[in-house]
Amino acid sequence: MQYPALMIEAHDLRRTFGTKEAVRGISLSVRRGEIFGLLGPNGAGKTTTIRLLTGQIEPSSGSAMVAGCDIVKERARLKGLIGVVFEEQNLYERLSARLNLEFSCWLYNLPKQRVDEVLELVGLRERAKDPVRTFSNGMRQRLMIARALLHRPPMLFLDEPGRGLDPLAAREVRKAIKQLSDEGMTILLTTHLMDEAEQLCQRVAFIVDGRIVANDTPRNLKLEHGERVINVTLTDNLQASEEQQPLHDLALSLDSSADQEQLCQWMAQGRVRAIHSSEASLEEVFIKIAGIRPA
Repeated sequence: MQYPALMIEAHDLRRTFGTKEAVRGISLSVRRGEIFGLLGPNGAGKTTTIRLLTGQIEPSSGSAMVAGCDIVKERARLKGLIGVVFEEQNLYERLSARLNLEFSCWLYNLPKQRVDEVLELVGLRERAKDPVRTFSNGMRQRLMIARALLHRPPMLFLDEPGRGLDPLAAREVRKAIKQLSDEGMTILLTTHLMDEAEQLCQRVAFIVDGRIVANDTPRNLKLEHGERVINVTLTDNLQASEEQQPLHDLALSLDSSADQEQLCQWMAQGRVRAIHSSEASLEEVFIKIAGIRPA
């Protein structure tokens, strides 16, 4: 089946709960085959946006197409084209990984042979017979991803996939996500972990108080909003041996003519021992744009 070039097209999506407007006019697009990150602090509207895009709740206004389906008028068809993994781990801990997946196959009338395929995809086939209660958090997260892939959806939604995971478990989950992307799956993930987004996403959008305040590639955002800085290592005693030379580090702005002139002087004097570029992190860019920390 041929899917549209834009797997998500959202226009002015809004959602109100009582007097609170949780999503306030979100518009975004996600290309087929990319990993797109929706980044922001807790309570920014990330999970509500996913619930809207997956047809779990209806927008108060606005519209969206996901995998070629209208999220309101074609919700039944949409369910067969998306996989969704929310933050809460709702697995049957006494059952094995295989039985968890076979039970889902039974519930949704899916062929059981698909179980081994998805276990292989997320790197859990060797632990298929082990009860889930013996799994690490990272393994449980990968099993939830496997469950969301049983019906071969072209689009996967991941809500905070790295939350609460230790570094090793988070790396395992990122590896599984990258592999799925390499195989052509379109993935939208929400996170407040900026490092996770930098490693995974081709494009990201910053969401704050239900509004998108920036939308671009991580590299473009860092180039546009980050400070152009270099770190220079200097020596003050040119007569001393290299091992005995006292060294100190300074940060210079590439946008400052005074700093540029000073660097030229130091280089002419032979005082520069090392120069390293210093690119802004995505978290620093987020703080600059949104004015808050993504915690």
